[in-house]
Amino acid sequence: MILVTGGAGYIGSHCVMRLLEAGKKVIIFDNLSTGHIETVNELKKHGELEFIKGDLLNIEDIKKVFNNNIDAVIHFAALSLVGESVKEPLKYYYNNVMGTLNLLNVMIENNVKKIVFSSTAATYGEPKYTPIDELHPQNPINPYGNTKLMIEKMMDDFDKAYGLKSVRLRYFNVAGADEKARIGEWHNIETHLIPNILKSVFDENKTFNIFGTDYNTKDGTCVRDYINIEDLITAHILALEYLFNGGNTNFFNLGTNEGNSVKEVFDACQKVLNKNINVSTKERREGDPEILVADNKKAKEVLGWQNNKTLTDSISSAFEWEKKLSGKIYAKN
Repeated sequence: MILVTGGAGYIGSHCVMRLLEAGKKVIIFDNLSTGHIETVNELKKHGELEFIKGDLLNIEDIKKVFNNNIDAVIHFAALSLVGESVKEPLKYYYNNVMGTLNLLNVMIENNVKKIVFSSTAATYGEPKYTPIDELHPQNPINPYGNTKLMIEKMMDDFDKAYGLKSVRLRYFNVAGADEKARIGEWHNIETHLIPNILKSVFDENKTFNIFGTDYNTKDGTCVRDYINIEDLITAHILALEYLFNGGNTNFFNLGTNEGNSVKEVFDACQKVLNKNINVSTKERREGDPEILVADNKKAKEVLGWQNNKTLTDSISSAFEWEKKLSGKIYAKN
């Protein structure tokens, strides 16, 4: 039995889908603060799934879950809006760090010693060099990144003291949706580039904003590393296998080793949609690094992982999901 915290959310739900399709028994533990019960109901169609509504801040909720025979945990549950974390750091430290501490506590009590953790490239902070490898200093520049780094350090300490083995996966920019459009990215407050571009096609009055065109990059806009959600989930499954095969605590970057500028992503969206999108250029946003690109060699060498899908694949699957989510008819120019 695999416990997936945050399994009703974007990345967690795709992981649950993959586990179910592989014949695994799964429990989703989620408070539905950002996840959706509709997503859970869809997932239940595809395998043996139990959903338990609960909160990591309530240790009694967690203990009830571990009445089941849990073999390993994949931990996605977290608050993840960088801007909000700057305005409300108390909320982020309390939810992300305390919630995870409660989870690890109950894991140790129940002798569950394997966890795959959804970490982030935000633990690196401002890049000193690119592509960023796992040896790059971790110096977060916002509370969200700090909470994830604190959790990584907690996991190191729990390994030394209790033998808890963890794999921390440091994501760069995740994009795309289930290729059958059964589930996808669904945030009440959408901050990610690709879904925001795609949402703008359903509103003729909406203009997409590009923040900063004077960066020292190939076209003046920020460069990011966009990894497809399906490729990302493959890494989680391989990380789980790594732990079941006796692997030690480890950490891996998940990205494509390539970067795309905001303009390139925007142009790729217009090409997939065969539609012009209204665009406006704005001043830079504070705290946006010029280039964030992953060095992914370690994941390939140790986990045997490969990233196979292209940016166009990600945009195409994301658009099919947006059409379903919006319930609107899409008309080309």
